[in-house]
Amino acid sequence: MLTELEQKVIRGLQRDLPVTARPFQEVAQELGLSEAELTVIIRRLMDQGYIRRFGATIRHRLSGFQANAMVAWSVPADQIEQVGTLMAACREVTHCYERQTSDTWPYNLYTMIHGKTQAECEDIAQSLAAAAGIRDYVLLFSDAELKKTTMRYFQE
Repeated sequence: MLTELEQKVIRGLQRDLPVTARPFQEVAQELGLSEAELTVIIRRLMDQGYIRRFGATIRHRLSGFQANAMVAWSVPADQIEQVGTLMAACREVTHCYERQTSDTWPYNLYTMIHGKTQAECEDIAQSLAAAAGIRDYVLLFSDAELKKTTMRYFQE
């Protein structure tokens, strides 16, 4: 069971955090905690599995990137970690993750890339393919940016 303080911490973290060098400082102040106390609670919640990760939502169109593509890659199973590490290190890649294949969809690694144009995204994908030695991939371009929201576990 979560304590009332732990629930307050989760409520404080389930909103957009400020883009600052110390994003937890503001949350800590609102909760009447020191930043160090808050990070101890966050670490405990992570260790207990209540918090699995922190993610960032990039509003790429506001950042000047007008094109984005999910690239689905067919990577041999024995190379998935090596290729995933290589692709995740690319600064144009904002997401990189492995998924199961199916009989009709052979792709098991996915990267989200952003560029100023579709052609730029295609060039990035070609560079990644050459660097990784992967030939079988497909680019899936977004037609529209949908509303992005943060999961809410506890209401205010």
